[in-house]
Amino acid sequence: MKRILITGASSGIGMHLALSYLAAGWHVIACGRSLSKLQDALLSTHSELTLCTFDINQRTEVINQLKQVKSLDLAILNAGTCEYMDTVVPFDSALFKRVIDTNVAGTGYCLEGVLDNIKQGGQLAIVSSSVTLLPLTRSEAYGASKAALDYLTRTLAIDLGPKGIAVSLIRPGFVDTALTQKNTFSMPGIISGDQACRYIMRGLEKRKLEINFPKVFLLIMKLLSLLPNTLWRRLAIKMIRTAE
Repeated sequence: MKRILITGASSGIGMHLALSYLAAGWHVIACGRSLSKLQDALLSTHSELTLCTFDINQRTEVINQLKQVKSLDLAILNAGTCEYMDTVVPFDSALFKRVIDTNVAGTGYCLEGVLDNIKQGGQLAIVSSSVTLLPLTRSEAYGASKAALDYLTRTLAIDLGPKGIAVSLIRPGFVDTALTQKNTFSMPGIISGDQACRYIMRGLEKRKLEINFPKVFLLIMKLLSLLPNTLWRRLAIKMIRTAE
C-alpha cells in the first residue's frame, strides 16, 4: 500500500486530496493544526488514515512530528495562508511577516522533517499559486510568498533528481475553499475543490514538473504575463481605478 503525507488537510484542497487518496486505496497521513478539525473534515475512523497535528509556524514541533512519518511514496506540502494588503502606505510589515513565515518558513520546516522519509523513486509536491505569473494589486505578501515557493520547488527538482525523487510544482488558479470564500473581488475561472483535486492527482500520476490549472484561466494569465512590464502596470492601475 502506498503512503502519502498531506499538510493542510483539514480543509480546502488538502481535505479533498486526503479523501480522494483514501478512496484510491492509499494510506493517508493527514496533517493540520487542529485535531478536531481534521476529525470533522475526514473519515477519522478510516483504517488507512493517520492524523498528525502541529502548528506549521513552530519549527521544532513540525520537525519532530514529521520525522516520525516513515517510508513515504508521496508528500504534498499544501498548508498555507492568504492575507491581502488593503493599503501599502503605511506598509503592514506584521501582515507581511505572518504570510512569509507561514507559507515560506513553514514549508521549510516541513521539508526538514519529511525529506529523509521519502522513498527513493518517491515524489514531493509543493502547492504554490498562479498569482506568481503576474504582479497583482494587494498581493504583496501572498504573491511574494508563493514566488519564493516557485523558486524553492524548482531548485529542489534539480537537487533531488539524482536521488530519484520527482518534484512537482502545483500552481492552481482560483479554487472554491474557505480562504477564497473570504475574497471580495471577482475570481474568474474559479473551480471546485474536487476539480482541483482531479487536476493535481492526474499531474502527480504523470510525475509532471509543473501542474497548472484550470487551463483556460492559466493560459490567459500566461499571455498577460508576456506583456511588457510597463504596459501591464498601466493596465493593472487602470483596473484598480475602475474598481474604485
